Amino acid sequence: MTSRFDASAPDPAPDPESLPAPPHSRVTPRGTLRLAVVVGALGVVFGDIGTSPIYALQTIFNPADPHPVPINDNNVYGIISLIFWSMTLVVTVFYVGLAMRADNDGEGGIMALITLIRRHGTGLGRRTTLVLAALGIFGATLFLGDSMITPAISVLSAVEGLKVIDPVFDVWVVPVTAVIIVLLFGFQRKGTATIGRLFGPVMIVWFATLALLGIGGIGSHPEILRALSPTYAAGFLVDHFHIAFFALAAVVLTFTGAEALYADMGHFGRRNITAGWIFFVFPALLLNYMGQGAMILESPENVSGPFFLLSPEWGRIPLLVLATAATVIASQAVITGAYSVASQASKLGYLPRLRIAHTSEHEIGQIYVPWINWMLMVSVLTLVFAFRSSAALAYAYGMAVVGTITIVALLFCFVARIHWHAPRWLVLTGGGLMLAFNLLFLAANTTKLAHGAWLPLVIGIGAFAVMVTWQRGREIVTDQRDRLEGSLREFVGRLNAGEPKVAQVPGTAVFLNRGATTAPLAMRANMERNHVRHAQIVILSVETEPVPRVAEADRVLVDDLGLAHDGIIHVTARFGYMEPQDVPAALRLVRSRESEGRRLKLKGATYFLSTIQLRVGREPTMAAWRKRLFIATSHITADAADHFKLPRERTVTIGAHIEV
Repeated sequence: MTSRFDASAPDPAPDPESLPAPPHSRVTPRGTLRLAVVVGALGVVFGDIGTSPIYALQTIFNPADPHPVPINDNNVYGIISLIFWSMTLVVTVFYVGLAMRADNDGEGGIMALITLIRRHGTGLGRRTTLVLAALGIFGATLFLGDSMITPAISVLSAVEGLKVIDPVFDVWVVPVTAVIIVLLFGFQRKGTATIGRLFGPVMIVWFATLALLGIGGIGSHPEILRALSPTYAAGFLVDHFHIAFFALAAVVLTFTGAEALYADMGHFGRRNITAGWIFFVFPALLLNYMGQGAMILESPENVSGPFFLLSPEWGRIPLLVLATAATVIASQAVITGAYSVASQASKLGYLPRLRIAHTSEHEIGQIYVPWINWMLMVSVLTLVFAFRSSAALAYAYGMAVVGTITIVALLFCFVARIHWHAPRWLVLTGGGLMLAFNLLFLAANTTKLAHGAWLPLVIGIGAFAVMVTWQRGREIVTDQRDRLEGSLREFVGRLNAGEPKVAQVPGTAVFLNRGATTAPLAMRANMERNHVRHAQIVILSVETEPVPRVAEADRVLVDDLGLAHDGIIHVTARFGYMEPQDVPAALRLVRSRESEGRRLKLKGATYFLSTIQLRVGREPTMAAWRKRLFIATSHITADAADHFKLPRERTVTIGAHIEV
């Protein structure tokens, strides 16, 4: 089994914001609080957690549940109190108040925590750092599972409102859901900025509607306000633990989307997300849950579809349309979060280089990843047609969410200790309480393994195998590639000393390389095996800067590699994140005085890419199945010639075989 592995293009780069910005270029800081960005965040970030009222209480009190919660005053008050305090502790205190302060140069999410641990964890020991990184990667894969389940359950739950209006529409639920999902993923290429502007006003109407419906429900039974007291949640857990424990598996559904807030931080910034949550989203959600609880107390028969039944009969069709729009937007939160996770995983070396399109000139974190987009669409459609109802997916959903949150909490404790130098007693006390709280939810969800909770674990294990296999395979290939390439300056020095002996031909050769330290494989092979070199040789590396565009005056940096008149130079081409990385155009900016006094002759220049042919070897570097998985994963690597705008008719690929 073989595969072509691109060795020319740069390795997964460090986060671009860690690089110095060129002069005369600016990007809007992601910490800036702006009303337009808050509205955009409402349209992207809060969709997931904002649509949980459609199905959460319905699932908790579902009589078909394998562990049903009986409807009585104590249980309803206890559940509503649990929901309020769970959202307060998990979302407001932990994610918004604490976790979102642990960012990697503005990027959030579990991959940011892994980066911080790898960067600052020298005192932890190599083994501990590797274990934490592996645990974080598994948490990231659970989030990718969440990204598949969320669109399926959210859109299904809203379209199921058709059955509340008229049961005859039941047969249309799955087909309508599938059409909506296809349209949603097809729209992603427009970018999160455009989507946020379109969806933001819809979500403002949605959260206002949640609040109004909730206030109406509370009016019918105002005593429900007593559930704000933590004594009801504590009493329910202590006095009715045999019921409350199983109910926790569904209470998790009320804070699904919390990890999306953190993962999407790079898209909109911490301050904007915090303002949207505290002043608008959280109050609206709380009012709606309390309204539903009040209605269930007044009319226990309304436990099936309590969200839609909060509305007067004349308003149910408009509410159905609004709920469907909101759940489409809910899917957006985890889709954009998946883009961020995949992008950061690629930078850290856990995924191949992916084609990433930046969609905003103001926010560097707003991206679109085509391969992830279409993979998610196929996965979501598969889940819709396989499970066919939101109730069937509910237990799978909870496991994905609480598994990710538990891992994030553990990693955050280490970051607080090694990066912020928080006192040990504070980390152990506060982190211990948060972990105990999360582990209680996790234990409750394990009781649902036979009812669907196995699904995110299977997805997570599969994606985890891909990521760690790619990371290990890449280490093996890089080690062998470094030995094959050798030092660039040493090779140029030996070439000028007549070793190897080569014939010089007219013209210019451009060798793309991953940096300025090693000799490109294509260059070494061309001279050692073909015994020929061009009159002008350019070794070119590409860097991406944390700005939308780089001024032409700052585009290229030239190095003669220590020998001023040998016809060989190294060029670093710098591009802004919004710019196409057009290598031929960048080379035209190299001035004569920078290229050893001779202008580059680019007309008819030949471009060389170095590639590696991967083969399954006999050495025990990895298990045989992992070697085959690594080679299969390499096929999704973005094509270098297209990416760098190289002329196909003058692009030559030369490389070597490497066994893994």
